[in-house]
Amino acid sequence: MKYPERFSNLPAHAWPRLRALLDVHEGGGPLIAMTIGEPKHAFPAWVSDVIAQNAAGFNSYPPNDGSAELRTAIAGWVQRRYGVPVDADSQVMALNGTREGLYNAVIALVPEMKNGQKPAVLMPNPFYQVYMIAAISGACDPVMVNATAETGHLPDFHSVDVETLDRTAAVYICSPANPQGAVASRSYWEDLIRLAEKHDFLIFADECYSEIYRHDPPVGALQAAHDMGADLNRVVIFHSLSKRSNLPGLRSGFVASGPDTMREIKQLRNYAGAPLPLPLQAAAAAVWRDEAHVQENRALYAEKFDMADRILGNVPGYASPEAGFFLWLPVEDDEEAAVRLWRETGVKVLPGGYLAQEVPGQKNPGKTYIRAALVAPKEETERGLQAIRDCLYAV
Repeated sequence: MKYPERFSNLPAHAWPRLRALLDVHEGGGPLIAMTIGEPKHAFPAWVSDVIAQNAAGFNSYPPNDGSAELRTAIAGWVQRRYGVPVDADSQVMALNGTREGLYNAVIALVPEMKNGQKPAVLMPNPFYQVYMIAAISGACDPVMVNATAETGHLPDFHSVDVETLDRTAAVYICSPANPQGAVASRSYWEDLIRLAEKHDFLIFADECYSEIYRHDPPVGALQAAHDMGADLNRVVIFHSLSKRSNLPGLRSGFVASGPDTMREIKQLRNYAGAPLPLPLQAAAAAVWRDEAHVQENRALYAEKFDMADRILGNVPGYASPEAGFFLWLPVEDDEEAAVRLWRETGVKVLPGGYLAQEVPGQKNPGKTYIRAALVAPKEETERGLQAIRDCLYAV
């Protein structure tokens, strides 16, 4: 049987590559995992109680769009957080984790042709790999736009040639950025929205790290569009409880946009959706309504940000992240640094090049970085940071 080569020719995914790189070596100490961004802080204790209280809901098929309670809780959060009034019925849809929405956005919203050509989907480089596979699945050209220190670790979409912009159907942008922790300012969003209006493309704003910040709350894409009077149908935002509330296993996220855009997204969901079970939707609604645990979580990360600055602040090229929970640390060679760190200390990090691709004529923008996640408890994180300093940056 012959299979299409649409996906077989893709570069190896980051995690199999990491296992192949490190598993052939013996670790140099007790494992300290700083690779995957899986939150390890405690989630609210009452979440389990809400699920148990609503367990009878497992006996019913959940609604595709999300329960009225959950959509109302999400709409209320968007209003409180961004000052944007959204209609719970027509502008919000619950997701089974944000990856579902980020992947399906291209299939639901991107046309087969753009100005008589194959559509392009722009994305930052480094990038969350679902962006690329979504573009390929939607029969589009994924176009990587390097996000480097020179561009403030955010992609400069104005650097893309006009011919490509004219066939661009959508742009993925992550703010706060994974892996660099850079935050799109209000002016960045406004500039991107004006570019989207000029070339008629959609903005897919991955804002999963929006609630883990050090100082000021990051401005959101829908917030910027609302405040400048832009068409909300052009901006699609994606959020999750995974990072905000330490609930990656709950698989609760949402997508919000203007009603016309949401109509198309919901139509695909009717056929291909995997809605969250009702007891989990009840828990998610309660979590979206509560901010106390989010503030506590943010304070824990702030302590680890400060710890990283203290331990690594003198490293040449070190950049203290504005938000998120990753460090994007400069090295000469990402794989060599990751292997050395594992063999000598037992600390596992992710080579930065595994999160990026080579753009023709340019080097892989992640090749001279490693990504370290600050998700473990404070004491373990401190041991990991000190090991990184002593192994890779000792003078």
